[in-house]
Amino acid sequence: MTKNEDSFDEFVDQLQQEIIQEELKEYNEYIVNLFHNPQNWGKPKDFTIEESYKGSCGDTMQFFLKINNGIVKDVHFLTDGCGASVATGSQTSLMAKGKPIEEVEKLTAKEIDEALHGLPADHKHCAALAATTLKKAIKKYKNKT
Repeated sequence: MTKNEDSFDEFVDQLQQEIIQEELKEYNEYIVNLFHNPQNWGKPKDFTIEESYKGSCGDTMQFFLKINNGIVKDVHFLTDGCGASVATGSQTSLMAKGKPIEEVEKLTAKEIDEALHGLPADHKHCAALAATTLKKAIKKYKNKT
């Protein structure tokens, strides 16, 4: 690498650290990590049911569920929302994967929020968006089977 490339890389690294420090003023470390490194992000090639829902905040959450014998075998998500929406979609997918659909459809926004160690008050609606979208996906699945 040239000196200019090294300087640019150092600048980018420093800027990223400054961004993370600002995010940590509003969110806890667990949430910041999930929205920078989301689990189960993206549309999978193979899924049983897909559902999307646009919340009152304007964010859209989309879940893709792979269901076999009443068990949610796999969960992926997409969102066009903020970092809190990414974190809640990711956390919700982790909480639903491997569970019976009866358990998954009872998952609440409060449980998602608690698993995230507490969203800021102005982002609690993101957990509700994830829970609502997941419930709609399960309902759609049950209506089709």
